[in-house]
Amino acid sequence: MAYQGLHIIDFHAHFPTSRPWFGRTDRWTQVVEKIGERRAKLLREQARAYNLEWRRAWGFPAPEAESPTDDEQADRWAAEVDLHGLDKVVFVTGGGNDHLAYLVNRHPDKFIGFAHHDPFEENAAEELERAVMELGMRGYKVLAPALDRDLDDEAAFPVWEVAAKHNISVLIHFGILGGGGGLAYHPNISPLKLHNVAKAFPDVNFVVPHFGCTYIFDTLQLCWACRNVYVDTSGSNQWIRWMPEEWTVKRLYRKYLETIGPDRILFGTDSSWFPRGFAVRYLQDQIRDLVYLGVSHETMQKILAGNAARLLKIERG
Repeated sequence: MAYQGLHIIDFHAHFPTSRPWFGRTDRWTQVVEKIGERRAKLLREQARAYNLEWRRAWGFPAPEAESPTDDEQADRWAAEVDLHGLDKVVFVTGGGNDHLAYLVNRHPDKFIGFAHHDPFEENAAEELERAVMELGMRGYKVLAPALDRDLDDEAAFPVWEVAAKHNISVLIHFGILGGGGGLAYHPNISPLKLHNVAKAFPDVNFVVPHFGCTYIFDTLQLCWACRNVYVDTSGSNQWIRWMPEEWTVKRLYRKYLETIGPDRILFGTDSSWFPRGFAVRYLQDQIRDLVYLGVSHETMQKILAGNAARLLKIERG
């Protein structure tokens, strides 16, 4: 399959499961427990205003109020892969490792799954070993600002050892968590929090999504110090509106191509819910930006699929 003559691997999507995406108590439940239902409701309303603004800007419909079963969602996503000519879609979350593995196995020719449990939970290293060896997970996803401990705490080192042992990539979200109205302050908010881990495990490929998600300077410094750190391009990258300088996705591409080069950039969309499904608008806009930057077809193909295929060890004909 190909999209406009280009192979596409979406390295960053979330399966729209009816369960909490990480297979544990969701963030809003934790918020309610801390501040009470009334204030939590107010926070949701404030965040909803930002979400509505974002959807209007991109022309996205509202997420459906009632979703079908997860099996049906998997079939819908498989149809999206065919519709848009994608090679693969990588689901980095999906209601816990066992649940996502079940869903990936429904369409193994189209889906790839990542383990996505807390690296500080009891037996986290053993769980990652099981997820890779028994469940077939091909990578590991972490939300750094959602952790209760510092990312570089050595208590998580056994988890990174498992990633090194099996040569799997680790995708770690930094920056604001949840978009507008989300969490913007946390000890793990900056990608530089990964510095000591990436230095200690140069045999693990770490991926910072969303071009660094507001932390451009920190991400560039991290990538300069650690050649085993990659970036992905996922999402609308609406955070650029909230930067003190004028940024565009095109300018981000130019900066990262000039610094880390095309071999460490991975295309992603952050797609999840229906009726939007695969956010093809992101793909279209990024292809346009790459064309206007004068990027060659060969280089574009690395970013859109080749680098992901290499990290995920996908055999390509």
